[in-house]
Amino acid sequence: MAEVLLNGVSKVYDGKVTAVREVNVSINDKEFVVLVGPSGCGKSTVLRMIAGLEEISAGTISIDGRVVNDVAPKDRDIAMVFQNYALYPHMTVYENLAFGLKLRKHPKSDIERRVREAAKILGIDTYLERKPKALSGGQRQRVALGRAIVRQPKVFLFDEPLSNLDANLRVQMRTEISRLHRRLQTTMIYVTHDQIEAMSMGDRIVVMRDGVVQQVDTPLNIYHQPSNRFVAGFIGSPTMNFIDGTVQANGTLTFLEKGSPFSVELPQPQAARVKHLSGKSVTLGIRPEHIYASVPPEGGPMASFSAHIEVVEPVGNEIFVYFTTGTGFQYVARVATDRPPEVGVASQLLIDTGKIHFFDSQTEESL
Repeated sequence: MAEVLLNGVSKVYDGKVTAVREVNVSINDKEFVVLVGPSGCGKSTVLRMIAGLEEISAGTISIDGRVVNDVAPKDRDIAMVFQNYALYPHMTVYENLAFGLKLRKHPKSDIERRVREAAKILGIDTYLERKPKALSGGQRQRVALGRAIVRQPKVFLFDEPLSNLDANLRVQMRTEISRLHRRLQTTMIYVTHDQIEAMSMGDRIVVMRDGVVQQVDTPLNIYHQPSNRFVAGFIGSPTMNFIDGTVQANGTLTFLEKGSPFSVELPQPQAARVKHLSGKSVTLGIRPEHIYASVPPEGGPMASFSAHIEVVEPVGNEIFVYFTTGTGFQYVARVATDRPPEVGVASQLLIDTGKIHFFDSQTEESL
């Protein structure tokens, strides 16, 4: 298998449009790394440069210790699974799986063995004589995966392979791909705009924005220790709440929201981290699950505040509560179903001050 190194990789179109800017990422052997970000952030361009489908404007890409900038895609020992299945409609499943190996003139016995093994791994061994039109979306996606598996490449590349599937099938296929990674022990690089896919599948996540890498870390570290406001807002559903205000010293350190009576007395270590910013503007971040409608059985230091409840949205085992604090900006809390607040009235909510994040109002970097 292989380590993949991206060193200062950039992509500029027509000499003026920069799609990717100086990406430096090290992907370890047998690691599952997910590139995630909004549409147009450059994640698919990075994947295509690794595959050799896009020319690199600057920097180097190495696979298994070999610089591959000028190596043809077919010689990079990679296999790619695309968003559309790209199956040959006139061929059976077996023929689709075997086609790439036949082009490379593998012996028939080797092709037979590889195809049967891949089909068994993916649970499509009973469909080998069917044509793609006789398969469901999930079965077609398995065939596309199988076509990559039979190659036995050093690196698997996935370009949003689940985008065309329905919600339930996406969950199932996420599990299948994660199980496949554990079984094959191969380096995998996966592109998605879905942060749930990124959080649930990746050993590490590369968060991108406007062609620039924002943070590279494990899913939990990115969730609990975002490097900036963009990462904090992009990872997590519902998104993190952001409240602009100032830090004031009045015996204790207190955060005051601009234009509203909302205030939070800051405990340690939050107070120590922003003490030097007393009197200056900062942005407070708090995730919806750290705002409560009643005192939780376990939790950190709590602060109470008054909120006007706008919408209560039950989603099964929890409730999303949308509220305002007097400024007109809407925030969201994720609360238990036992005590939902009443819509259209003022309620007292609680915030776990030990879970507060602070971001610089100008640079948006985490404080």
